[in-house]
Amino acid sequence: MAKDLTVSAIDRQNILNNPYALEEIQKSIGLKGIEYKGKVVFLKEEIANFFGVTLRTIENYLAQNKGELRQNGYEVLRGKSLLELKSLLFKQHVGETDFADIIKKLPSLSVFDFRAFLNIAMLITDSDRARQIRQVILDVVIDTINKRTGGSTKYINQRDEEFVLSYFKEENYRKEFTDALRDFVNMGNVKYPIYTDKIYVSIFKENAQEYRAVLRLHEKDNVRETLYAEVLLLISSYEKGFADMLRQKFVEIGRKLSPFEVDALFEKFESQAHWIPLLESARNKMASRDLAFRDALHLQLKNYITPLEADEFERFIGEKSKELTERLEEAKDVMKRLKDRE
Repeated sequence: MAKDLTVSAIDRQNILNNPYALEEIQKSIGLKGIEYKGKVVFLKEEIANFFGVTLRTIENYLAQNKGELRQNGYEVLRGKSLLELKSLLFKQHVGETDFADIIKKLPSLSVFDFRAFLNIAMLITDSDRARQIRQVILDVVIDTINKRTGGSTKYINQRDEEFVLSYFKEENYRKEFTDALRDFVNMGNVKYPIYTDKIYVSIFKENAQEYRAVLRLHEKDNVRETLYAEVLLLISSYEKGFADMLRQKFVEIGRKLSPFEVDALFEKFESQAHWIPLLESARNKMASRDLAFRDALHLQLKNYITPLEADEFERFIGEKSKELTERLEEAKDVMKRLKDRE
């Protein structure tokens, strides 16, 4: 989907929190600034000149977005920090008399590090150069994620070290769930997809077909193989808990339950208060990660979307993340123990 970085704070922050994309963007842009305390910084005046806008324009963006920009590396230097930077500036701008005279008189200096530079580039609407920078940013972010995931993000969830164990646990609990439907529910085989969908809708507000459409899955793709570990564990909790509730009700009434009784029981089951924090967490992770990694928007979960933190990028595209084949090789003993429990 087309992203408008000038209006989406979440999209901006996802880019600025992605250390792998930032490294590649910096290489691609190749902009040289002032070396200061181990990072590159740019003066407010340099930012205005680079984007071809007035200093007042930059100040207006600062006033309107000060919190976001400060969070991403914008700061105003005074006192000792100001003196240190002025000393560096005089060394790096030898011969620029007018520049030196101006700097000497300033009681403070506004500086942007590279993240803040990108941040302001994603905000400025009246600069052709800012628009060009935004396009570079978007292209590099997509390329970086694709390169680190082998060209496809469909199964990026499987690069998480927690995925394998969660997946095989869910397999076991799913068998308990389908066995309970078989033994305690008076209904044909359609009950299996129907009550699987009820769990999906309860957790992430989409049935299997709706989820497939959002992620653009093929007909033969297995939905559960694309789910994040936390979502799989919550599905397992639902399957285990509802299977037990069906069993108890069956014992209580001494016969199989009708679909109407099962629906009423499920409504009671899903409305229990202890699910609320677990549901909110799973919805947040699923909606936020899918938007950042898969460019997939779950409209029903849009209110749960937040920017990803840097450790999320490390988890799914960083050095600790791995392809599923590597995870399976490492998890052979774990899977054997789980299979032995069946």
